[in-house]
Amino acid sequence: MVSKEFIKSLNDKYNIKFNNLELLEEAFTHSSYANEHPEGARDYEKLEFLGDAVLELAISDYLYRHFPNLNEGELTRMRSNIVRTEGFSEFAIECGFQNEINLGKGEEKAGARHRKTLLEDVFEAFNGALFLDQGMKKVQYFLHMTVYPLIDQGEFDDSRDYKTDLQELLQKDGPVDIEYVTVSESQLPSHFVVELHINGEVKSKGEGHNKKAAEQQAAKNALAELE
Repeated sequence: MVSKEFIKSLNDKYNIKFNNLELLEEAFTHSSYANEHPEGARDYEKLEFLGDAVLELAISDYLYRHFPNLNEGELTRMRSNIVRTEGFSEFAIECGFQNEINLGKGEEKAGARHRKTLLEDVFEAFNGALFLDQGMKKVQYFLHMTVYPLIDQGEFDDSRDYKTDLQELLQKDGPVDIEYVTVSESQLPSHFVVELHINGEVKSKGEGHNKKAAEQQAAKNALAELE
C-alpha cells in the first residue's frame, strides 16, 4: 500500500492530492505483486502505456514552445535524451517513488526496487494516473517542478558541446589552464555545483543533475560572457 507519509509528501512538495487513490495505488503496483494478490490488485502496465504517451506529448509541447530556434532533428534528440530510462528513473527516486512500489516477494529479493527500467515504468505510470485523475494541466504542473527545470539548465541538450567550444575559444592564441572543480554535490536529489577556473581564477559556476551537466552549464555561462 502507498504510505500516508508519501501521500502527504505529494501534497506538500508538489501540491498533488489524488481524487482517486485507487489510481495512485495502481501506479505503484508491479505485476508480481498483483499476481500474488489476485483478489483485487491491478498492476501499473496500462497506466504505464498511457503515461508514456502523456509524457511524450507534454515534453514535446514544452520543447516546441520554449526552443523555437531548434529544428526538428534537434528537438527529437533532446526529447530522446529526456525520456531515456536513466533520466526517468532518477526523477522517480527524487520524487520518493522507489520505496512505495508494491513488489512480489521474488522481485523484492531480486532487487527489482532499484532496477532503472522498473523505476522508469513507475514514473510513466504515475503520470498516466495523474492525467486520468486531474488532466494534462496537472501533469504539466508536476513536470514544471521536476523535469522542465533541468531542460532549462541544458541537462539534455547535446546539440552543442559548450566545454569544447570554450576550450577552442580560450586556447586559440595559446595554452590556457582550464579546470572544472566540484564545490558541492548531493545524491537525493542528485545535484552538483561546479566552478570553472581559468588560469586559477573562478570564471563561472554551473549546476546540474550530474557532474557532466554542471560542467556544461559552467562552460555555457562562461561562453555567454565571453561572446
